[in-house]
Amino acid sequence: MSRFSSLEFGDHFGNQLPEERQVIKGEAFYMTEARSAFENANFEQGLRLYSKVLEFNPANALAWTGQVRMLIELGEFREAKLWADKALERFPHEPELLASKAVALARNGDLEGAIAFSDASIEERGDTPYIWLARGDVLLARKESRADYCFDKALLLAPRDWFTVWLVARVRRFYQQFALSLKLLQRGIEWNTAHFVLWLDIGYCQQALGLVGLAKASFIHARELNPQSQAEAAIQQLSRTGLGSRIRGFFRRFSSR
Repeated sequence: MSRFSSLEFGDHFGNQLPEERQVIKGEAFYMTEARSAFENANFEQGLRLYSKVLEFNPANALAWTGQVRMLIELGEFREAKLWADKALERFPHEPELLASKAVALARNGDLEGAIAFSDASIEERGDTPYIWLARGDVLLARKESRADYCFDKALLLAPRDWFTVWLVARVRRFYQQFALSLKLLQRGIEWNTAHFVLWLDIGYCQQALGLVGLAKASFIHARELNPQSQAEAAIQQLSRTGLGSRIRGFFRRFSSR
């Protein structure tokens, strides 16, 4: 079933008075919670929380963009594109919305449309880390080496920011650039060593590269930092596929030389 029936304003928005919606928690509270969910890789929860923000303020362009980005992280690229279209009806010149649609198109295989929307996001004087992160995403889909410049630009606009480093690493990992992703995550650890999500993604990259022992240690550390994370499932899955991971990782490392 499509998410659109309840995504924008929640299930009970129409039955509530404005006063009832703002008794204790409001727009700023749910924006903060949505960002926290994003930082903890809880994309389903982030999607719901950005929807909650729109109950209080349907004109919050950041929340609309947040919903598109959560759908992309969840791998729902078609719905991300449709939701971006819906948001752009309200905010046709919003740079980060244009950028998020570019990513959705690129990951759905529409490379020409993706570069057009990425160009538009930059032409709208978009100069945020996400604009350049999205540009790099699109260029990687197009197999263009210029993506490296875009990622460097994103990191320059957010100096020593573990979150931006993590996001770039996630894009690299999506395109199976595991060694490059791992290097970025190791940099992120220098700035936020206690965040489980960095260790979890380090483990996924190490596993993909066949570094099974290191991957297990990273997953265990992630579990210690957050017992409710996906680390335990990752450890169990690693134990079932250890030999296969080593073999696949060997060929990945060999082919990257």
